[in-house]
Amino acid sequence: MKDLREHTRELLEKGEIAAVIGYRQVSEMRTKPVIVTDPADAEHLVFNEYCLNNLAVYLTKARIKALCRTKDKTLKLAITAKPCDVHSIVALIQENQIHRKDIHIISFNCHGVVKDFGCEFNGDNLASKCITCETHKPLYFDKIFGEEKETPKASDQALARIQELESMTHKERFEFFKGEFDRCIKCYACRAVCPLCYCQRCITDKAIPRWIESSSHQRGNFSWNIVRAFHLSARCTGCGECERACPADIPLTLLNRRMAIEAKRSFSYVSGRSLETPTLVGSFNEKDSDELFM
Repeated sequence: MKDLREHTRELLEKGEIAAVIGYRQVSEMRTKPVIVTDPADAEHLVFNEYCLNNLAVYLTKARIKALCRTKDKTLKLAITAKPCDVHSIVALIQENQIHRKDIHIISFNCHGVVKDFGCEFNGDNLASKCITCETHKPLYFDKIFGEEKETPKASDQALARIQELESMTHKERFEFFKGEFDRCIKCYACRAVCPLCYCQRCITDKAIPRWIESSSHQRGNFSWNIVRAFHLSARCTGCGECERACPADIPLTLLNRRMAIEAKRSFSYVSGRSLETPTLVGSFNEKDSDELFM
């Protein structure tokens, strides 16, 4: 913690960055995102098992980008990011929403986070993405902190839940999600927290023509969630923020995970893993399988 604060304070004092996007402790088991521009405020930065938010979502916000622009030059923006959140940063760079040279990535050796604020950090309360995580050390970073530790062993109940959902047939999964989407209240919290939902104007906000009905009923709910899943196909990095933010507790990460599995199986592509690899949606390879189109 001390090293993180000293590093960010030094960057701000030297004028090497305009601001740092990080976490601040607000209670024993809760943190919140914070944007630090004053070197003295770097003292409030923390990183622990309660740093849940994927801060990459702020990188495409116009008001955040404005902090980096001065009359003479454009400064870098620093961000503290878990290894899994670095995947989102990579995806944004791949899609030309931000540039690597403009971002100072501060990451950590991570051993997992809790599924929600207020939970004890143990195998029973481990975030689902941490159960199957393979990236305990970030793929890209400018500065890294933290000791390498093992992730707590997940409870059998948590593992059984994931395996049960992923073992469903297509028909069973369709019926399952149809029932889940009935609970959707169209609050769009999933859209708000997703780093890859960066469109200036979402399709759901277009009224002429209206592509997706705005009222909360089965047809409109199903359309919204399926369209969003397709828009994130081969783009979702699996941060799990959509599911955590959903007030109806719809298991959205399962839907996104299935799309990611298909992208990997058919095209050997995993989103947000390589700055040298072009996006799957924005590229074409003659060797790609035609199986999906037959």
